[in-house]
Amino acid sequence: MTHTALQKGEVRLLDGATGTELEKRGVPMSSNAWSGSASLDHPEILEQIHRDYIAAGADIITANTYATSRALLELDGLGDQFETINRASVHAARRARERSDRPDVLIAGSLSHRGPIATGSARPDSRAIGLDTMAAALREQARLLRDEGCDLLLLEMMYDPIRMPLVFEAAAQTGLPVWAGFSARRGENGQLLGFGPGEDVPFAQIISILHDWEVDAAGIMHTPANLVSDALESLRATFDGPLMAYPDSGYFKSPHWQFEDVITPSELHRYAETWIQQGAQVLGGCCGLSPEHIAALAPLKRGPMPENG
Repeated sequence: MTHTALQKGEVRLLDGATGTELEKRGVPMSSNAWSGSASLDHPEILEQIHRDYIAAGADIITANTYATSRALLELDGLGDQFETINRASVHAARRARERSDRPDVLIAGSLSHRGPIATGSARPDSRAIGLDTMAAALREQARLLRDEGCDLLLLEMMYDPIRMPLVFEAAAQTGLPVWAGFSARRGENGQLLGFGPGEDVPFAQIISILHDWEVDAAGIMHTPANLVSDALESLRATFDGPLMAYPDSGYFKSPHWQFEDVITPSELHRYAETWIQQGAQVLGGCCGLSPEHIAALAPLKRGPMPENG
């Protein structure tokens, strides 16, 4: 199992983007739930994406559940299809694993505090969904992901200090392993901040939530590759467990990803070599990155570290 492998110092691969890869392959995006309904409307394409990542060397694939909480789906009139959409998302990943003959691949259920994003911008409005509503929706989604067979829960784009605890609590209640992915940006004065554009919150403050919750791995995701090293350094000062690194590339103008100046697979490989030196053991990609990027990381996988003495 990958969890045991990480404890032995091995390096494993996460997949790349799911939502932007769906769009890249022609799947329409919803205004609020983004790629959420694709699991229902285009399951064959979704399954093929998972299979392509497995073929590229991914040891963990991520179910298309980042934007499929009931609270978010309701904004697109899809709340009554919450269970169907989330089950379809996990089932597509399970079929891909079965048909790829890689029973060792883990399936991560993605959880987020994502709210609607204004059309044509990247500015989130998490507060459009009330705290109680979001908390209930996350608990419901986390339970469903567990019951449908996810091997772990991946908390993605953690940056809102008010809403992050809701995600951590929902995940903890499932009893599944929890991996937490934090997102960062660079402030005008060069300081490292949480990703949220509405308020300059120091990144160190964002990741301090790890003092309150136990997670099995933590890392930097949906963050430009040239910021990941600094963010990993800050994270290592707070967390002594396995580290992850999976950057994005390009930018968002809701509901579409802009595939501009996307990092090349070889560039990603070079960055990842440094991240491994910093202790990263799970490598992958987020928005804008594709199976070709994961294939470029595959040579960096490694087995157990030799024991001293």
